[in-house]
Amino acid sequence: MSDTNLHARALAALGHDARLSIFRLLVKAGHDGLRVGEIGDHLGIAPSTLAHHLSALVDAGLVVQDKQGREVFNRADFDAMHRLVGFLTSHCCTGVGP
Repeated sequence: MSDTNLHARALAALGHDARLSIFRLLVKAGHDGLRVGEIGDHLGIAPSTLAHHLSALVDAGLVVQDKQGREVFNRADFDAMHRLVGFLTSHCCTGVGP
């Protein structure tokens, strides 16, 4: 899969308001991440709906899940986030000439 396709998948995943809110919360939480229940508590999202949205973010490469005992921690993949932002800004202000 090309880089453009990967970035398009990530942007598509962030194109839903709940997934964008989840991702922004995980960015705010930092490298420690949050348990699924904590995300639901902060955002008021039902567990089954939250699982669906987290799965989409994981599939898009934006969220990493780590199982620690019985708990699943979710954290933003900051490297993927920086690559996406870099892709969006890589040709900033260079003009569109021939």
